[in-house]
Amino acid sequence: MAVRIVRLGTGRAPDEGLRLGTVRRPPRGVPKADFARRDFYDVWLPELAASAEVVTWALAEPWTPVRWRKYARRYRREMRAPGPRHLIEMLAALSHQTNFSVGCYCADASRCHRSLLRELLIDAGAAVADEPGDETEAATANAPE
Repeated sequence: MAVRIVRLGTGRAPDEGLRLGTVRRPPRGVPKADFARRDFYDVWLPELAASAEVVTWALAEPWTPVRWRKYARRYRREMRAPGPRHLIEMLAALSHQTNFSVGCYCADASRCHRSLLRELLIDAGAAVADEPGDETEAATANAPE
């Protein structure tokens, strides 16, 4: 069992399980009834997305290493609040019981909150698939990244 970190809107892996959209807004121009069918998400979990304020700041200028570090600090700070922290702990526990995925729309995972969420899940003890679609080599909190 493991949680996969995925780009929403991409094809699902075999046995991926439930897909959780950790995004601030639903996909534009897609009817709600088509979210799952078009591989966006089955359940929307915006509580694990950066706040609207942080997203607005992030999109205001191109990424630089300094801006990315500042964004990462702000996102991690938001995820330390009780609500998001409890959700992360719950998902970490569930990752040992069932397959599911969490994701975002961003094309570049290295500059996306989903890479930070992956780290937070591992820190919380989650079993996280090493690569999207590969649950055979699951990482845990004790495994190196």
